[in-house]
Amino acid sequence: MRFYPVHRALLGLSALAWPWAACASDSARTIEPPLPFISELRGGIFAHDPFSREHGSVDGNAEILFQHLPIAISLQNRALLPRPHMGVTLGKLDKTSHAYVGLSWTFDLSPKMFWEASLGGAIHNGKGGPNTPLNRNPMDCALHFRESLSLGYRLNTNWAVMGTVEHLSNAGLCKQNRGLTNLGARIGYRF
Repeated sequence: MRFYPVHRALLGLSALAWPWAACASDSARTIEPPLPFISELRGGIFAHDPFSREHGSVDGNAEILFQHLPIAISLQNRALLPRPHMGVTLGKLDKTSHAYVGLSWTFDLSPKMFWEASLGGAIHNGKGGPNTPLNRNPMDCALHFRESLSLGYRLNTNWAVMGTVEHLSNAGLCKQNRGLTNLGARIGYRF
């Protein structure tokens, strides 16, 4: 399998997200975060843009969420504080992959249920221009906006599962703007 520079960079970033995986098998002990400013680690799979010409494959996703921004705010309004995040969504070599950064806001619906919204930017290896292959979405501009929405369920104080939709778009700032929308499921471990 041939890896292009962007795939090597994305794979390296995703490898950084999972140093705790070896410790996760012993659920009786407390797992310490790899770094004190990390809040949560997530991973999962997405259906790769099932509504476009790039449909038909599965992507892997890895994400790191950091501690809340250090802003003085009352506990009742803590949901208004975002957590910075960074992550990757890796697809097959003939599909669009991306790395992203941004901010996430988590809102409790109940002690177990929550929803989350995130906003940020992404860099991708998509194709653009008049010679875009027929199996690729036409996506000019290497930089895109990225939004996501998740609905989650807390299994306990540490583990949660969530359904997620993520969308990339250049918001019409470039000539071609088909964008990319992935749907999937993730699991997260909160420290």
